[in-house]
Amino acid sequence: MKIAIVGASGRMGQMLIRQIARTEGCSLAGASEAPNGKAIGRDAGEVAGLEANGVKITGDSAAAIAAADVVIDFTVPAATVAHARIAAERGVSVVIGTTGLDPEQTAAIHDCAKRVPILWAANMSLGINVLMALVEKTASMLDPSYDIEIVEMHHRHKIDAPSGTALALGRSAAAGRQVKLEDVWRKSRDGHTGARPVGEIGFATLRGGEEVGVHTVMFAAAGERLELSHRSFSRETYASGAVRAALWLEGKKPGLYGMKDVLGL
Repeated sequence: MKIAIVGASGRMGQMLIRQIARTEGCSLAGASEAPNGKAIGRDAGEVAGLEANGVKITGDSAAAIAAADVVIDFTVPAATVAHARIAAERGVSVVIGTTGLDPEQTAAIHDCAKRVPILWAANMSLGINVLMALVEKTASMLDPSYDIEIVEMHHRHKIDAPSGTALALGRSAAAGRQVKLEDVWRKSRDGHTGARPVGEIGFATLRGGEEVGVHTVMFAAAGERLELSHRSFSRETYASGAVRAALWLEGKKPGLYGMKDVLGL
């Protein structure tokens, strides 16, 4: 499978290039960066700390995408939508790990998925996706007397909060209780907030240092507390999951898929 990487010189882009190099059954076919990127014209393999692979990083994302069977995107919302539209026009599958898309951008991704297969996940980690399944099952088993709180911490550079993974965990919990997350969430608390409403799903966001990602879902009742947690020690786990997702998309029909589909959850 021929894979293109957009945002190729970034931290995730470099990890994806390294993951492709060590994964059987796929190869790097294209690599792009923002038009003013300093890595444009350089060999993608060398930028990622590997031997030269003959793929030059370009400022033309459309050209990089057109050379591939699937494009992997861990960029920013506006760029992700633009890349998805290019891929849809050219019949190229898409793997998206970008979070923080607004409703209009989300609708655009759904529209592109009518034309090509798109796998979009807030977190590509296999462990996190197992955690989501466990959270949904646990929420379905425990009644609303168990308060649900989601605590997450990421590095100081992260620009969206709560994290996309935290929100995905919240949606898993809400699905377990057969409610809509937006109807019961509390994204932050400040000042005199009053007593906690029954059935609320709360979020707490921490930022600092170089923490890759920590997520804990608490089910707290009067006499006990159950915690389900996951901690990422390296972004390599996201790269591994993304390449696995890209390979899984081969031969799939247009539609919007998730890591649940990849893992058979």
